[in-house]
Amino acid sequence: MKVIGIVAEYNPFHSGHAYQIQQTKALLGENCAVVVIMSGNWVQSAYPALMDKWLRSQIALSHGADLVFELPTPWAISSAEEFARGSIALLHATGIVDTLSFGSECGQIASLLKVAHCLNSTGYQEQIAQQVKGGSSFAHCRQKVVEHLLGQPFSHILETPNNTLGIEYLRALSHLNSTITPITIQRMGAEHNSIVTQPSQHLSATQIRKHILEQNLESVLPFLSSTAQTILSTAPQITKHSLFLFERLMLASLRTMSLDDWSLLPDSGVSEGLPNRLYSAAHAARSLDEFYTMVKTKRYAHSRLRRLALWGFLGLTKQHRLPSPSYLRVLGFNAQGQALLSQMKKTATLPIVTKPAHMKTLSPVAQSLFEAEVRCTDLYDLLSASVPSGGREWTSSIVRVHSPQFDT
Repeated sequence: MKVIGIVAEYNPFHSGHAYQIQQTKALLGENCAVVVIMSGNWVQSAYPALMDKWLRSQIALSHGADLVFELPTPWAISSAEEFARGSIALLHATGIVDTLSFGSECGQIASLLKVAHCLNSTGYQEQIAQQVKGGSSFAHCRQKVVEHLLGQPFSHILETPNNTLGIEYLRALSHLNSTITPITIQRMGAEHNSIVTQPSQHLSATQIRKHILEQNLESVLPFLSSTAQTILSTAPQITKHSLFLFERLMLASLRTMSLDDWSLLPDSGVSEGLPNRLYSAAHAARSLDEFYTMVKTKRYAHSRLRRLALWGFLGLTKQHRLPSPSYLRVLGFNAQGQALLSQMKKTATLPIVTKPAHMKTLSPVAQSLFEAEVRCTDLYDLLSASVPSGGREWTSSIVRVHSPQFDT
């Protein structure tokens, strides 16, 4: 039996995600098992997830996933390279995943592999080091170097986000000398982060979230599974008010940060004087958008600044930027997933955590990582309309699903 690995946020799980699972199984066999590495309560766009990780796990397990592990927050809210390295390290550490499936705009694994090999080459490393000295953004410099080394058709591959993330998955597999075989499913329907007026197939998660936040759930029902529809209509979720509260909490946190606090963040650009700009903007800005506008330059992408601000808000520093996660934290499983966990007792190269109490037996580094996760969830829960008591990481149980559905 093939065991497929998928990396996702499922924010929320929609028809495009179901399509990826279905197409992967069509290629490799319907009896394939699916192991998902899923971001927790905070996602790469530097926002809180629409629903908490346990609800999102329940939806995924109801629609094709068999076993869901958490991608710890320090990787979930990092750049594409770090996001991919953390995710692939966890899939590799299971010892059971033999195939990685990811979506891409390109749909051609050979082309993506060629760009990945280029980015891992000595020639690329030498040229990119020279390019970034010119003050342009890293993404612009990277594309320019790839165009020089491989030609324009390959540099264009880096213009779209799913291609770029897929290439980082391939690079991470190479760094680990992993035997996991990569395949890619061509992305169909609306482009990543797009808003369309007449969808022909799948909506982007961005558009679905927009409609849900505007309390216009009915317009996106065709793109959501029945389980997602039920949970979204009954369970707590992020609302427009939550995001307003999030902005105020963020601004309050940023205004209390010292210059040293900014300097302790990963990728904070100390040598370039970025902490000074961040510190000054935090005290002057009246909104997050104004803060980002004050700090942004040609060198610093908006996404990087958003992630830096979120790291500061969550109390994460350089010490949390570890080479890779130090445990496999189970969020949920079904019957087949439970069998995979039993198999992993012999194959896994990281501790498997099925109960929060297990954390107390792990290394100090692993315990520190989980303590940071506890804080991240406590801050996430402050955005709820009905704020729960702190410490939900210690009290929440693993999600168990017994009867998968395949309605979308």
